[in-house]
Amino acid sequence: MKIKNIIIILCFLTGITSAFANDGWLNILNEGGNNKGIKCTEAIQNAIEKASKNGGGTIFFPAGEYLTGALKLKSNITIHLDSGALLKFSENFDDYLPYVEMRYEGIVMQSFSPLFYAKDVENITITGRGVIDGQGKAWWNEVYRIETAKGLIPETKYQKMWTEQNKGIVYEPYYKRTIDKHFFRPSFFQAYNCKNILIEGVTFKNSPFWTINPEFCDNVTVTGITINNPHSPNTDGINPSSCTNVHISNCHISVGDDCITIKSGRDADGRKYGKATENVTITNCTMLSGHGGVVIGSEMSGGIKKITISNCVFDGTDRGIRIKSARGRGGVVEDIRVDNIVMKNIKEEAIILDLFYDKDNPVEPVTERTPIFRNIHISDVTGGNVNKAGFVRGIVEMPIQNITFSNINMDGKEGFTVNTATDVEFHDVKVNATVGSSFKIIDSKNLILDNVGSSTPLKGVPVIKIDNASNIMINNNFPFNATDIFIEANGKDTKNIFVKNNVFNNVTTAVKKGKDLDKKAITE
Repeated sequence: MKIKNIIIILCFLTGITSAFANDGWLNILNEGGNNKGIKCTEAIQNAIEKASKNGGGTIFFPAGEYLTGALKLKSNITIHLDSGALLKFSENFDDYLPYVEMRYEGIVMQSFSPLFYAKDVENITITGRGVIDGQGKAWWNEVYRIETAKGLIPETKYQKMWTEQNKGIVYEPYYKRTIDKHFFRPSFFQAYNCKNILIEGVTFKNSPFWTINPEFCDNVTVTGITINNPHSPNTDGINPSSCTNVHISNCHISVGDDCITIKSGRDADGRKYGKATENVTITNCTMLSGHGGVVIGSEMSGGIKKITISNCVFDGTDRGIRIKSARGRGGVVEDIRVDNIVMKNIKEEAIILDLFYDKDNPVEPVTERTPIFRNIHISDVTGGNVNKAGFVRGIVEMPIQNITFSNINMDGKEGFTVNTATDVEFHDVKVNATVGSSFKIIDSKNLILDNVGSSTPLKGVPVIKIDNASNIMINNNFPFNATDIFIEANGKDTKNIFVKNNVFNNVTTAVKKGKDLDKKAITE
């Protein structure tokens, strides 16, 4: 009986051991890898392949230092880095060959494999409390070498390979300088035409180029991660492009370029694929160093739709909310909601919507090349020490349309400028500018300025300045502080300005009329 019991117990224990051995977790140290910083790309990739053949699994990295080249993820694969694990990517460009199909700044091409690369797969995850280091300096230095060269320099084997594998690539003339480098750094993570992606908890640093960059993907969740890239070229944080159903939350980002950017392809190449980025939520994130906090564009030729941005802090970025494009891009940016944002120490514009990004082309007929911004609503924003509160600039053939700003308080150098836009509303907006007017309205129509003003009005400077604008209602304003000039209007095309239901007891000059203003332009 005792022997029988022992046999039963041994069988039970063997079963448990077998279950744990086949539970889908592959410890990389048991799969030929090492945690001593010696390159083990083959062992890691073999573990991914092994798990994939078994239907999927988790590649587990215990504490220690690992070195690898590019990794190709498969369906149902999780990369899990334990606390104390540091996964470093090789500085040898050969470790990112052969070239693969990828997207670089909105153009599909053959180039270096992204550090983590996935194509046409599903259910991929990177998680844990470890750190992943892209060691991007080697890539940055190569870009600097090419860009700063005086005169012609011999092409590297990588540049020759790029030219050979990308014959017939189509691009606009303004992008020639970039294409002529024939050298395109890989994204840290690029999933291409994948679905069901989760990136959680880990820290990414020193990306060669864009950090988290899903392309043509569906159902993407990025949560609780940290991205630290130093001052470096184009090292954006999170860039979903031509993706649907994207969720970004609880992230801490400090980078060399934009913190979070939403894109959908560049010019004709983007329109060819015609894949919009839509259904995106961004919430509970902090953005520090970076060119922009949350940016939409400039590559938006496939369209960007149904985006919400909420509960975020931008402290020290060049800009806060930035939506940018230009003639030739095409695409529609619409149905955008921004709410509950705090900004501090913004070096340029806190809010900017601009259709003159990176070039000033002549007026064109309205075609598929014409970019459109419409239905964009921004509310509950506090900004301190900003250079410029807001800037809106459309193009004459397609003014920016249907924009609202509500419950906004800004302290900074300059106020809001609205130029070439229609159907714009300001409700409960206070801008304390130290230079110029708090609100400048230029070449625009159909506006409402409701309960707006400045707590620090300037002597001899109007709070609201209107030039060649029409159909404007200015109402429900009650300046609390002594104000020299509240409204100044000028321009022969200014008309239908209605100043109603205001209390101007503290205002010396309620309306200052310019010499070119039609006498019937303003109704008080």
